[in-house]
Amino acid sequence: MDFIRSKIRWKDCRRNITVCLLFVPTVLVCLPIILLVTGSVMGNGELRQYLAPVFSDSLNFISWKLVPDYPTFESYGKLLFMTPQFFVLFWNSMKMVGCILLGQLVIGVPAAWAFAVYQVRGGRALFALYVVLMLLPFQVTMLSSYLVLNRLGLLDTQAAVILPAVFSTFPVFLTYGGFRCIPVQLFEAARIDGAGEWRIFWKLGLPLGKSGLLSAMVLGFLEYWNMMEQPMAFLENKALWPLSLYLPEITWAQAGYAFTASIITLIPAVFVFVWGQDYLEQGIIFSGLKE
Repeated sequence: MDFIRSKIRWKDCRRNITVCLLFVPTVLVCLPIILLVTGSVMGNGELRQYLAPVFSDSLNFISWKLVPDYPTFESYGKLLFMTPQFFVLFWNSMKMVGCILLGQLVIGVPAAWAFAVYQVRGGRALFALYVVLMLLPFQVTMLSSYLVLNRLGLLDTQAAVILPAVFSTFPVFLTYGGFRCIPVQLFEAARIDGAGEWRIFWKLGLPLGKSGLLSAMVLGFLEYWNMMEQPMAFLENKALWPLSLYLPEITWAQAGYAFTASIITLIPAVFVFVWGQDYLEQGIIFSGLKE
């Protein structure tokens, strides 16, 4: 009995140690969000007092309060009711992200289905090329993309941002993993029953492989909602910019305004992440499966 009790105590102690170790990085991750929320309800005078060392020649550290002395929603009112340009950029982001994800569904999902289901000569080599292209950062392909878009006359249009993202290989890679997890025997049985290839794709492939597809859509939304380099490289007209380029235009004198804009910009990403968290985990599992 003593041995069993000591073993139980050791398990409880180990669990408590694990919780404490995980609590520290959790606080570090959540702290910036807490500071954003707190700063968005602070008055301008209080923010100037706390942030003055950052924007002056002073070597002092900033001070901060998690609960403002005089909370106010003035910045929210100014942003939501007196800043029409914020909503222009907000809908620019919604339009670009929506078009990109829709285009990836039309282009990437059939490509992933073809790689996963049909065995053709050179298919594995072509998919390996897809994986290599997925690993290339935007900085590597920026010049070539700029030259192609310039030749097509698409620079300084939102299509210059949308079209390269539509043909991204990353959603193909994730969706491919979801389709590969479907047993091949299901497809063979469907063909024996007389189902055509389109019917197999629509009735079996999409419902059974939706985890990989939805994980690609969630990751795609989080990536393109926060994209900065592509619109900065291909768009000169600020009226076409996405919301991610709106915050750098805010000066430090409008600190509360910047905090509020950050919170509102963060809300769609948090909503999509919470909704698609389970699909993200499954997508990570699919991406780690071996052939």
